[in-house]
Amino acid sequence: MWGLVRLLLAWLGGWGCMGRLAAPARAWEGARRGPGPALLRTRRSWVWNQFFVIEEYAGPEPVLIGKLHSDVDRGEGRTKYLLTGEGAGTVFVIDEATGNIHVTKSLDREEKAQYVLLAQAVDRASNRPLEPPSEFIIKVQDINDNPPIFPLGPYHATVPEMSNVGTSVIQVTAHDADDPSYGNSAKLVYTVLDGLPFFSVDPQTGVVRTAIPNMDRETQEEFLVVIQAKDMGGHMGGLSGSTTVTVTLSDVNDNPPKFPQSLYQFSVVETAGPGTLVGRLRAQDPDLGDNALMAYSILDGEGSEAFSISTDAQGRDGLLTVRKSLDFETRHSYSFRVEATNTLIDPAYLRRGPFKDVASVRIAVQDAPEPPAFTQAAYHLVVPENKAPGTLVGQVSATDLDSPASLIRYSILPHSDVERCFSIEPEDGTIRTAVPLDREARAWHNLTVLATELDSSAQASRVQVAIQTLDENDNAPQLAEPYDTFVCDSAAPGQLIQVIRALDRDEAGNSSRVSLQGPLGPDANFTVRDNQDGSASLLLPSRPAPPRQAPYLVPIELWDWGTPALSSTATVTVSMCRCRPDGSVASCRPEAQLSPAGLSTGALLAIVTCVGTLLALVVLFAALRRQKQEALMVLEEEDVRENIITYDDEGGGEEDTEAFDISALQNPDGALPAPGPPARRDVLPRARAPRQPRAPGPGPADVAQLLALRLREADEDPSVPPYDSVQVYGYEGRGSSCGSLSSLGSEAGGAPGPAEPLDDWGPLFRTLAELYGAKEPPAP
Repeated sequence: MWGLVRLLLAWLGGWGCMGRLAAPARAWEGARRGPGPALLRTRRSWVWNQFFVIEEYAGPEPVLIGKLHSDVDRGEGRTKYLLTGEGAGTVFVIDEATGNIHVTKSLDREEKAQYVLLAQAVDRASNRPLEPPSEFIIKVQDINDNPPIFPLGPYHATVPEMSNVGTSVIQVTAHDADDPSYGNSAKLVYTVLDGLPFFSVDPQTGVVRTAIPNMDRETQEEFLVVIQAKDMGGHMGGLSGSTTVTVTLSDVNDNPPKFPQSLYQFSVVETAGPGTLVGRLRAQDPDLGDNALMAYSILDGEGSEAFSISTDAQGRDGLLTVRKSLDFETRHSYSFRVEATNTLIDPAYLRRGPFKDVASVRIAVQDAPEPPAFTQAAYHLVVPENKAPGTLVGQVSATDLDSPASLIRYSILPHSDVERCFSIEPEDGTIRTAVPLDREARAWHNLTVLATELDSSAQASRVQVAIQTLDENDNAPQLAEPYDTFVCDSAAPGQLIQVIRALDRDEAGNSSRVSLQGPLGPDANFTVRDNQDGSASLLLPSRPAPPRQAPYLVPIELWDWGTPALSSTATVTVSMCRCRPDGSVASCRPEAQLSPAGLSTGALLAIVTCVGTLLALVVLFAALRRQKQEALMVLEEEDVRENIITYDDEGGGEEDTEAFDISALQNPDGALPAPGPPARRDVLPRARAPRQPRAPGPGPADVAQLLALRLREADEDPSVPPYDSVQVYGYEGRGSSCGSLSSLGSEAGGAPGPAEPLDDWGPLFRTLAELYGAKEPPAP
């Protein structure tokens, strides 16, 4: 009904404007008729106006939205109305005879808000324009057909917890596609559908704000707020749209830390070293992130001396650790207080109380099996050298801390006393010498003594015992080195020849003070002067020593000042030499003085050269002779006259036996001499002299005679080559008269008895006779 009313008003408004818009048409008509004596005001021949059409209107037939009419139209049917422009002929159609304009389909203002058209009246017969074309607009009138939408929704916002009332959270904005300039179709009003009473929204701007104070994140961290936008100013019949706003409360440091319990109890073994973790403490803080970081401290002095507390890497837990070594026998437990404090404090929330808390801690020290403890960390003992074995050196002592009455057993670790110089009493720890000690060989002995509980061998401790060997005057002084010096025969009396130094291996003191003394008397060849510092000067006397070829032997007496004093005698060798003017030695050996002349350097070089030449000739001759022998050996291998020929052919089987006389390999008893000389196949046939008939050979058992006969025949045969040949005999022999010595044919496993005593076989069978010839003693 409301749409029909609006359509009627639009149609009437179009016709009501005809009088106001007729002037331009009359002016156009006067101009068309040409100039005249006066400008006549003519009435417009046809009218037009701005038309309106309701959007989204759909009826069974096209809807009349307006009418065009020209004054030249007398109703005779000669005027035809034309319509061109946007949507002409498709969306809008015109009745050519009446000028009525109809809309053919439903229009959407949000798609197109207005259409610009061009209307004209022409003569139906000649199509001659009766009026100039006129432009007019058809506007699509808006109706409330679009609900509000939130293009940026859904929304997410954050607001600090404990915020005041009215704190802005976020602004939401809805969009309505309807025409905001026409009616209330696009006038929006915002309301909260869900989220009360925590949040509110401004009806006009869409700003969401907190509605209650002190919202606590620890109680509820997230809220879902539903905001509705309704057009038509929020009145009934308007369209609406909604969106969600997820509001998260951000954390602030509004909660102090709080220990969940007032007393914490821990235990730790007394053997735990510094840095050992005893336990963890955590004060609860419902805040998040940096607002929950805490620092821990020990308030009482006695606890801070033995223990320390620190914060872990996450800044939440307190790590309680051992600070120094604990002793159950000294103290069984510790009690102290621990404080937890927030590291970041917001002054705005100080009214919520002190941001720290205190709890009590009790730590019990547990007893642990401990090894024996020595009365000293290390021992230093002394013992004189050269004392008899069994001399008391000192004593070490250890006690069992867990049970002081327990017995301790002592021992010396073998690796610390490899030479076994000391012994220790297992019951009381008394250390004694096992061998006489020599300070000069070893001044210090470092022992490791092991103390073990008698009832628990696993509990043991060690201690270092340093034993110093005290010195005694047991070494006579000696010269620091062997002295073999010289003096020029031209030296002046009193000249220094050599500084002689003494050495005493005993420790510094009177025992190491050494005095030296040389030969005394007017006949002494040299003078020894003690320098009182462990050295002496060897001087020429005022009366020089007579020159001689043999060196002088100067006796030196040395003694120390120890108790008892020890002395020794040494000898210094002094040679009398001839010296050059610059003081260097020319000759000290007696042979140099007696030899009239010596070999020069050139002569020595000549002798060495001759010897080298002779050696080279000898080596060259030996090499040439060896090369010649090798050449002869190669020729001998290539000589075809050799009886044994080396070749690479496989052989012809039985035919190869024709190359040598196999009769020599046969049994001498069955071998019959062939008539005439034997044929040889190893040399070319030659004319041979008649051979002498072979004498009958010896008996079968005499092999030596057989070999001699064959050798004589070969020597006397003129057809054989002039060198020896190898004869191979395959005859094994007739065996020994002793028979077989094998036990295979023995009776009852016994050794076979020889046919004759083994002792009669000679020295070659002496060992065999010892093995088998011994007669067993008769059975009792």
